[in-house]
Amino acid sequence: MKNTLLIVILSAALSAIGGAQAWAQDKPQEKPAAVTAQPDAGKGQAADPLPEVQLTREILFKLLSADLAFQRGYWKAAYNTTMSVAKQTRDPRIARRAAEMAAAVQRPGEALAAVRLWRELAPHSDEAARYFLGFVLLSGELTEAKPVLARQLKEARPQDRAIVMFQIQRLLAGVTDKEKAFSLLEELLKPYLNTPEAHIALAQGAYNKGDRERATQESQRALAIKPDSELAALTLAQASSDADHAEKVLADFIAAHPQARDVRIAYARVLIAQKKYDVARHEFEALLELQPKDLVSLYSLGLLSAQANDARNAERYLAAYVEAAGSQKSVEREQTQVLLLLAQLADERGDIDTALKWLEQIEQQPGNQAAYVGARIKRAQIAAKRGEIGSARKILSETEAQDEAGQVQLIMAHGQLLRDANQLPQAMAVLEAGLKQYPKNTNLLYDYAMVAEKLDRIVEMETSLRLIIALEPNNFHAYNALGYSLADRNLRLLEAQELIEHALKLAPEDAFILDSMGWVQFRLGKIDEAEKLLRRALGKRGDAEIAVHLGEVLWHKGQQDEARKLWRAAAAKDPGNDALKSTLKRLKVAP
Repeated sequence: MKNTLLIVILSAALSAIGGAQAWAQDKPQEKPAAVTAQPDAGKGQAADPLPEVQLTREILFKLLSADLAFQRGYWKAAYNTTMSVAKQTRDPRIARRAAEMAAAVQRPGEALAAVRLWRELAPHSDEAARYFLGFVLLSGELTEAKPVLARQLKEARPQDRAIVMFQIQRLLAGVTDKEKAFSLLEELLKPYLNTPEAHIALAQGAYNKGDRERATQESQRALAIKPDSELAALTLAQASSDADHAEKVLADFIAAHPQARDVRIAYARVLIAQKKYDVARHEFEALLELQPKDLVSLYSLGLLSAQANDARNAERYLAAYVEAAGSQKSVEREQTQVLLLLAQLADERGDIDTALKWLEQIEQQPGNQAAYVGARIKRAQIAAKRGEIGSARKILSETEAQDEAGQVQLIMAHGQLLRDANQLPQAMAVLEAGLKQYPKNTNLLYDYAMVAEKLDRIVEMETSLRLIIALEPNNFHAYNALGYSLADRNLRLLEAQELIEHALKLAPEDAFILDSMGWVQFRLGKIDEAEKLLRRALGKRGDAEIAVHLGEVLWHKGQQDEARKLWRAAAAKDPGNDALKSTLKRLKVAP
């Protein structure tokens, strides 16, 4: 698929489903992150009685004056007064208010003092216990945390204890001193080492402090107790030192437990991360056989099919995803992406009505401003594709974006639309107007530079690209664009080479930068080096312009048959390519 929008969407989406670093953390996160004290089964939560204190004028005055002082920025006086009243009245609600004041101004020491008083006055309060744990762990006072956490584990119902273990592990993961935190976790979990969850929590704690060997050992102990534990297998894979070993761990588990959904998904993510798309696709298909409406599988198969240029299956899977997802808020972002891809796919096969139907669904979603802007841009592109440039521009001008990102996106889309229609002066005017509004937006500056280059306005192009470099010193696109433009015009070749070398240091495997380096070497007369670099670039990305450059190098080396072959392939891929047309014309080669 040639459309840039589709490539960008697929790249981002595949990266999302390919993120394989947090599998073992996924399951515990499904539960609340805060540890809560839970009474034994059959017992009721004891209520903390409030003190019988008369609200005197003095107390009321102190509380009101403390709140007023806090609002005016005098936090310390407000805090001290509130703590004084809390101690005087023994009212836990006032101690809580003092804690909130200290927390609001990021004073953990004062907050902890208030929370200690709150707990003293309300010893059965789960909320006070949560605040206490949070501030104690933040301050690194683990000795104080130990009895509270031990009690919570002991008092948890058997069916809830595993959740509490994972919650405690997560709390301790945020402690600065990782060794002390892990030692406390070990002590807390000693009574429960006959359960797989205790070993999984220890494995995750060990992984958090960088001890892969211990994480592996604990994961294996969990699997010895419960061989079908998906979470133990995921944790073991996470502890692996390399992707190949993680892949084997997950594959072996699936072979023994074919119904393991979470492990199969993690396995497929590893495969995607390693660019083994066909094998990953097979895994998602196997999962879909087990669960025909599994959203993860439908979504992933749709993206993988689109990435493989299998448009028919991409539409089939993605349409099934939309139907299965329904109105689930939890998948709103993915659903919007899917609708945009479906519109793109329908547009590419010429079914404009279906494309507009998918876009309309996005536009009708309330509150999703970014998705709305994206859908409107796509609608404008469809109109432009029909030759209705005026209508396309009207769609964009009538679209309102609420933030800078959306407004810039609309300006860039408007400029691109005019560039595609070969209305370069108009595109320049649109981008100039945008830069008056957002003069340091590097995306606008880059697009402006590219239009200036097309119009042969080299001064404006170079000024814009150098401003990008000043604003973003690691922006390799700007270095490469400036270096290539100079080389293509046979200007300041040593400077061009230096710019491209810098870009290559920032992105050593980028095919387009390798192409630029090959082209500047050709301009410098280093033909063999140019050929080597251009072949490498073409091997990484079969772009028509790279093929055109390599063809010209081969033509000058006398390898004209191979050059013609490359140019024919480029013409088949991109018949309107400007570089191809100008090269054939300059070399007087019949197309």
